[in-house]
Amino acid sequence: MGYVVVALTIFALTVAAQKIQHFWRLTKTINNHPGFRTLFSDRFALFSRHIRGITPGFNFAFLSKHAYFEQAGWDVLAGVNASSYVTYYVADAAVAKEVTSARSRFPKPVDFYRILSIFGPNILISEGDEWKHQRRIVAPAFSEKNNRLVWDETARIVRDLVENVWQRRDVVEVDHVMDVTVPLTLFVIGSAGFGRSVSWQESAVPPSGHVMTFKDALDVIGHKLFYRLLFPNWALRWGTPGMRRFYQAYADIEKYMAEMVQARRTDEFKQERNDLFNSLLDANDAEVDQTAKLSDSALIGNIFIFLVAGYETTAHTLAYTLILLALYQDEQELLYQNIKHVLGDDRTPTYDDLSSLKYTMAVCHEILRLFPPVIGLPKVAAEDTSFTFSNASGQKTTVPVPKDSHIVICTPALHYNPRYWDDPTSFKPSRFLGNWPREAFFAFSGGPRACIGRGFAETEAVAVLTLLVSQYKIDIKDEPQFASETFEQKKARVLKSNVRFTVYPERAPLVFKRR
Repeated sequence: MGYVVVALTIFALTVAAQKIQHFWRLTKTINNHPGFRTLFSDRFALFSRHIRGITPGFNFAFLSKHAYFEQAGWDVLAGVNASSYVTYYVADAAVAKEVTSARSRFPKPVDFYRILSIFGPNILISEGDEWKHQRRIVAPAFSEKNNRLVWDETARIVRDLVENVWQRRDVVEVDHVMDVTVPLTLFVIGSAGFGRSVSWQESAVPPSGHVMTFKDALDVIGHKLFYRLLFPNWALRWGTPGMRRFYQAYADIEKYMAEMVQARRTDEFKQERNDLFNSLLDANDAEVDQTAKLSDSALIGNIFIFLVAGYETTAHTLAYTLILLALYQDEQELLYQNIKHVLGDDRTPTYDDLSSLKYTMAVCHEILRLFPPVIGLPKVAAEDTSFTFSNASGQKTTVPVPKDSHIVICTPALHYNPRYWDDPTSFKPSRFLGNWPREAFFAFSGGPRACIGRGFAETEAVAVLTLLVSQYKIDIKDEPQFASETFEQKKARVLKSNVRFTVYPERAPLVFKRR
């Protein structure tokens, strides 16, 4: 037995020595390039921990913005960790475009997203031919007809909020902006995504065979979706009351969707429905090759990914939009005047007005620049290659990118990079009018794998802002304990953020005053 222990110890030490040798060789290789440095002990190395799924990396990536790149003097940095793999952090627009455009050279690290397979096979976790197959069936669901439905359902839900919840009061106080934006976006994805019309005052009586109504189940899942990622089914089923409620809500939603699939297949007179789920079923049914059809689990998996990717990001973007408009009353007035110019007096906006509401879209894009929903876009180098880039001083360098290197496009760093954005820390929606640096805007990712639901999200956001700002002036709610704070202190307080899957405001109380 003693010989076995000695042999195993020698083997382990040999492997460790090889890893250390490889680690320092990579470090030396990268450091040999002028202006380029290796990071493996700095706080910035938390980015690599983010890629492994640890939340602090998100926080540091968002809070640091472009500062660390500016300190280094270059917009591509590298880190080598003890596992001896290199991670490149990118805030250079040309390199980011190269990485996102060359899908075969820089594929998505699907293992990182594998946890999302718990929802079923879906477009987000696929790569290569499987991704092409899924996209061919999924993409048609995001159509002009669906965008029109998004607008109409958003208008219905906002009208329901104003008339039946706020009861057309002249002054409405909200303790936290997300008390409005989260349910609103959940209801929109319920209607335009799942084909289930949901209202703020929906009956609390669930249909036969269900424990919860569709609205309640969707609301529970929307607020606690991270439970599904953190805990196995047995833990959810027998855990805390909150975990058990989530387990039941998830089971109910799965049952609702299975019923929808079955009803669709047995309906002799199929009506044209433009929600994502029914459009996805239509596209799948249209596949001539039976082997190419998506399975029921893949259909449900994709619609869950639409829920994950769509509702929370839009809810948080709208929350920051309302906060900044409340802080910057001059910008809110510009937006209001632009809306009135497009609509005239007392005309209800429609989807056909979308292209004319340019300032509203500019406001949405500026919020996405300041608070990008995706903090880092991970890729992997499929082959030995190199990056060539320059810095603000015009110096140019080329660095090696070994095969299997990790690459992270740092969205906040790109969005706050002064090489592309004038006065990047300021709230200036007008920068998105006319020509603006599209190559440095990665709120919806880029290249072939850019966000497939961009039109859905933009249509919803513009509709919400247009409908609310045309009727209400928005302000920060006064609270006695903050009576003596300066504007900057108030701004810091209401914009204080946390990170879960995306960045979101911790607490921002608002007042809506009827115009």
